[in-house]
Amino acid sequence: AAFISLLDNYETSTGVAEVVTPEEVVENNCFLDAILATEVMKLAHEYLLKKNLAKPNLADFKYQLYDIWFQLYARDVGGRPDSCGFEHVFVGETRRGKQILGLHNWVQFYLQEKRNQIDYKGYIARKNKTRPDKDDQVLTVQFSWKSSVKPIGSIFIGVSPEFEFALYTIIFLLAEERVTRETVKIEQYDLQIVVYRHGAHIGTAYPVLLSTSSE
Repeated sequence: AAFISLLDNYETSTGVAEVVTPEEVVENNCFLDAILATEVMKLAHEYLLKKNLAKPNLADFKYQLYDIWFQLYARDVGGRPDSCGFEHVFVGETRRGKQILGLHNWVQFYLQEKRNQIDYKGYIARKNKTRPDKDDQVLTVQFSWKSSVKPIGSIFIGVSPEFEFALYTIIFLLAEERVTRETVKIEQYDLQIVVYRHGAHIGTAYPVLLSTSSE
């Protein structure tokens, strides 16, 4: 619920400056408080502490997460503060009404489709499968949204917001280069987790399905 309350806080179009209201700041903080209470984020915090990449104090760690995910920046050079990591990855953006940026979250995808905002165009099946089924947890999909088409986009299916937050934050903090492509194995999935940095903030983050072991 705390996550869903954030999905209507953004101006979709890049180039249009974001205005963050006091209510939205409260919502951002409520969301971070909620995920920091989960086992997933506790594990992530412990791991980052061992690597000296996070502060032991939970309030400091929360401030660090806020800066990485919610601090506004200009997506285009010389532009106005029109974007942040959370908006790009979890909500989605459009550029000049012709291009879909981000939108890598299944909850947002589901809610937008329910409101007839997203038109799902199909998927790319993974190896040894002709079509997705209820067990699939990573999909490569094509869809239209806000009058544009995203020809290819990858989304975790059915995972919690804290799982994605933890995974992307860890890879972001472990790496220093502008683009990180970390190969990981999660259950039967061979994935590449791609994280772009925008200075001290997340630019984008998403999974790429490489291949899978036999069923």
